[in-house]
Amino acid sequence: MRLPALFLGLIIFILLTAVGCSNSLNTEKIEVHETKNPDAEEVLTLDPEADIFQLDGVIYKTGIDWVEELTLTKGEQVGEIKTRNDSDTDFEDEMSNKLPVGAKIFSTIEKEGPILLVELEGKLLKYYALVEG
Repeated sequence: MRLPALFLGLIIFILLTAVGCSNSLNTEKIEVHETKNPDAEEVLTLDPEADIFQLDGVIYKTGIDWVEELTLTKGEQVGEIKTRNDSDTDFEDEMSNKLPVGAKIFSTIEKEGPILLVELEGKLLKYYALVEG
């Protein structure tokens, strides 16, 4: 009868050790990383020559090859450049670093992703929204 008691003790020891190990795993901290859209500072740090503007808290950038290849039609006006900021990276809505004040911002009829058009000197410039996810 000693063998079953010894066997039972060994099983209890293994179970307690396993429970202790699983509890120590639960005490580790879980890190949560939040993704956010890039701001003007981030975009201009990566590309100081970028032509950008901000609308509804989102930075839009022109000169993206695949966007330039799209055929897009001007939709309704959704904004206008109200201020120009070519000296720092603190941006607000309807602010640009290269577009002139008064440049009008339009949606696209085709709705080809997050793209807006800016009419400037008879040309339509294509700006892509820099969004995460």
